[in-house]
Formats: sequence, C-alpha cells, structure tokens
Amino acid sequence: MELSRDYMTQEPYQILLIEDDSATAAMVDHCFGPSIVSPLVERLPVQITTVSNLAEAVDICQDREFAVVLLDLFLSELQGIDTLIKARTIFPDQSIIVYSQSEDEHLVIQAFQHGADGYLRLKNLDSYLLYYELLSVLERNIYRRKSENQRNLASQQKEYSALETLISSTTSVTARMFGSDTIKDSFPELFGELKQTYGELLELALDQRAFRVDHNLSERLRNLADRLGFMKASPRDIIEIHTTVLKEKNHNINVIKSQAYATEGRLIVLELMGYLASFYRKYYVSLNNLNISSRISPRFPPKDSS
Repeated sequence: MELSRDYMTQEPYQILLIEDDSATAAMVDHCFGPSIVSPLVERLPVQITTVSNLAEAVDICQDREFAVVLLDLFLSELQGIDTLIKARTIFPDQSIIVYSQSEDEHLVIQAFQHGADGYLRLKNLDSYLLYYELLSVLERNIYRRKSENQRNLASQQKEYSALETLISSTTSVTARMFGSDTIKDSFPELFGELKQTYGELLELALDQRAFRVDHNLSERLRNLADRLGFMKASPRDIIEIHTTVLKEKNHNINVIKSQAYATEGRLIVLELMGYLASFYRKYYVSLNNLNISSRISPRFPPKDSS
C-alpha cells in the first residue's frame, strides 16, 4: 500500500488497545514493536495504550485522543457483536478495528454492519496485516475529512452566494427608502467598527453555546441593533457585516469550528434583524404619533394661562 503524504509524520499515532488477556495484549504490542523489520514501522510510528475493559477506555478517553481503537470482541464483560455495539454506543465517531479468535464468517459481516472499520483474526495476525489494516483506516479517515471539508466549503460558498443575492435584491429598495448608500460604502471606518463588534458577539455566542455561560447576548445584540437603527442601517448593511465577518473567521480554521461559526452566525443575524425591525417599528410609530399630534393640535390650541 502506498503511504499517503497526509499521514507521514514523526509524531506517533495513538492506538488504544482494549484487551483483558495479557498474552493477547503482548502479542498485539509485539506486532507494533521495534523488532519488526518493515518500512511501515519507521514511516508510521504508533504508540499503544492498553486497557482491559470499556470502562477504563471511557476514563482514558476523557483526557486523550486516539487515532484508532483496537477492540477484542470477546472480553470478559461482553461477548461477540454485543462488545462492538456497546463500544460504538460509547464512541460513536471513533475508528474501531475489531479482532477475535472466531472463525465465524457471520460475525465478520455483523461487525461491519455495526460500524467496525476493520476486522482481524488473531489466528492470522501478524505485523503486516495489522499495519495494513491500520493504514486502510487512516486513509479512509483522511478521505472522509477531505470530503467533509469540500462539502463544508461548497455549503459556505452557496450560503455566501445566497446572501450576496439577497444584498443585491434589497439594495435599491433600502437605498431609495433612506436616500443613502450602504454603511460600508459611505462610512468604511464605521463599518469596520460594526464588523468588529459583530465578530466579538459571534465569539461570545460560540462561548455561550460551548460552555453554557450567559454573556447577555440578546441585550448586546439589541444595543447593536439600536445603534444600526440610528444610522438608518438597512438589512443589506447587516448582511454585509455578517458575510464579511464569516469570511474572515473561516480563513484557515478546521471544519468543526467553521460549521460552528456558520450555525451561530445564522442565529445571531436573524436575532439582530429582528431587533432592527423592532427599532424601526417603534421609530415609525413614534413618528406617526408625532405627525398626528401636530395635525390635531391646531384644532385644540392650548389654553391661555394669562
């Protein structure tokens, strides 16, 4: 198998071995050992951590990340496919290679049906097969990650395109309504300040979601909306701020954070739009009441106090 450049590294890959039989654990560890003469051993360094049951695996995964889990299907606590089902429930996103002494072909099929990323038989296990299976899983992980990045990038481009179309469709209406250009065109320095404020609120939104803390985000968004309202900002201005901030924040970050920005961004931009609409509603109601009062007042002049 050709070794991809994507995982050629000097840092050892962390492998978690779940095995309660010391002899089997030693055999698996030996397959990765320094005495093995193979180009893969040098080019794909690994570090093995062994635990004897799933509870210990859960504990150790609290603090460490593993590239692959090697799981014995026949532990003392669980037997057969139930072992994988339990492990997959605990580690839904973890790459798991299972192995067993069993010659049962049906068990192999069941293992892949229940999410095993690879299957090895102890009877035939040697260093070559173990490395081959490990490389296969790592290659698939790299392919999945690339595909996910491409899908995320395409989704972002689609969203940006939709927002830019929305900007174009709202320009003439809002410009005519307020008789002015956008804030970005008219006051670029001010647009920069608004963009910074919005970016900080987006970070607070992520922080609030991740750590369940209260940053009083709604009140901060309402204050920003009031500020935008006094500037006679239009929906296009908000979308321009939102799109610019997302593009800047999505530069050179991983796909998970990019998705988090996109998700929280959609929520706060809608909330900000709502507060801006509320501001204008109050503004125009007050303005209309003032006009009505001015039309009524000549009929009822204030009494002369003299």
